[in-house]
Amino acid sequence: MNQLPKAQLTIALLACFTTVGMFQEVLTASDQFSALLNLIAQIAAIIILSVVILGLLEWVKIFDLKTNAIITLIVVIAIRLPYLM
Repeated sequence: MNQLPKAQLTIALLACFTTVGMFQEVLTASDQFSALLNLIAQIAAIIILSVVILGLLEWVKIFDLKTNAIITLIVVIAIRLPYLM
């Protein structure tokens, strides 16, 4: 397997751990169905965003793959997508 897809998958999974705080919101929400849908949408958005950012950084080729992966992880965690619904 190529190094880029491995890095994209790893960064996407690591970035998904930023949504851990939302699990409490799902458990304590009055409308758990919409909270669960929001959590799924949040995880999907994080995965797509991390794959796109890392792909763009690799396309530009300013840094090596490790540096690009770290930059992508920092950006995705720092953005902390707002509550979608």
